[in-house]
This record gives sequence, structure tokens and C-alpha cells, in this order.
Amino acid sequence: MTFAAQILTLYPEMFPGPLGVSLAGRALSQGIWSCDPIQIRDFAADKHRTVDDTPAGGGAGMVLRCDVLAAAVDHASALRPESPVLAMTPRGTPITQQRIRELAAGPGLTILCGRFEGFDERLFEARPHIEQVSLTDIILSGGEMAALTILDACIRLLPGVMGAPSSGIEESFESGLLEYPHYTRPPEWEGRAIPEVLRSGDHAKIAAWRKQRAEDDTRLRRPDLWERHRGVRD
Repeated sequence: MTFAAQILTLYPEMFPGPLGVSLAGRALSQGIWSCDPIQIRDFAADKHRTVDDTPAGGGAGMVLRCDVLAAAVDHASALRPESPVLAMTPRGTPITQQRIRELAAGPGLTILCGRFEGFDERLFEARPHIEQVSLTDIILSGGEMAALTILDACIRLLPGVMGAPSSGIEESFESGLLEYPHYTRPPEWEGRAIPEVLRSGDHAKIAAWRKQRAEDDTRLRRPDLWERHRGVRD
């Protein structure tokens, strides 16, 4: 079954973009996933194809209109009623690897890309099935780059995309921890050697070393993840 990606955007030419090369590009050409950008302006009612207006109450910038966006979302949902709808907004819930896995296991998704000052809040009141999502605590020029990131995270998990099915298992966030560090040839470089345990051939010791490094690095670099991991483990 093809994983169908619909992207509601003011800049459909941005898709597939970087997803048209490498693993995702090969998967696209093989029909493992499909990319269908939809121009939001096509749902504007006036001759100027207006999609935004000034903020109620005053302020800088422009706000995306709820009537135009609702028409676009309704159109996409009618085409793919089984697909969840995500709206990219810094006001949304930060996405997690667990949620990515859930999305990748489904039939596809529809992503609504924000621009300007964001969305008229009434859109989400009237269409409560829209899931408001953010990448992290940063502001982008629009939701397209975030949408590309989420799609890439999903596509790489689709069956047949990665060479080895196990490639996506021992990675950062999959177990609630950062991934352990990696090494490869040469065995020594600028006076720095690969840890001896990794050259020992003792798989039990290697597994224990990797587990310890994952825990140590998570505790030092991402105390928020470490506390969450401890809470789940306890």
C-alpha cells in the first residue's frame, strides 16, 4: 500500500524538494509513497486569491484566513478521509518519534503548512480533528520545512525504504535515550583510538558499553529525556 502524503501549502513547488533524492526519492519512484502538494490559494473565493488578512485587534503581520483554510482541509480530507491532518505551528505539541512511528504505520497524512503570523484560531475550533504539531521551540518562515522533516522521518520507516529493517531500531529516541556513539575505520586517527571494547568481539560487553554510553550521554546532554526515561523505567 502506498503511503500518501498531501501537503496544503502556498508553495507547492517546494515538494518533493529534498525528498526527491536519496532514500526518499528512490522510494517515491518505486511507488512506496506519493507526494501530492495542494495550493491553498485555489480555495480563495475572490479574484485576487486572497488567503490572509490583518490580525483582529491590531498587530504586525498577516493571519491565514479560516474560511480559505477550512475549504482546503475539507477538500484534502474528502480525497483521503483515512489520513490524519497535521497543522504545522509553533503553538502545537512537539512531535515525538513515537508519533512518527504511528503515522508511518498508517495510510498517509495530510499536512497543513502555516505562514505569516499563523492560523485564525477558529479553524481548529471548527475542525477539531486537525492535530497541531511543532518540531521544537524554534520559529521557521513557514511550515513547509517542518513538513519536509516530518515526511522524511515517516518515509524512512516505511517497509522497503531502508536497506536493513533493523536500521531504525537502535536510534536516538527509539528507547527514550540518545543513541550511543559510533566509530569506524581507521582504528586510530590523530591519536584517538576506537574504544577497545568495540574491537574485542565480545558482543555482551559491547552491548553493555553501548547501553551505558547511551544513558550517560542522555543524562549529560538531554536531562529532560533522562528524567522522562527514569520515570518510565521506575
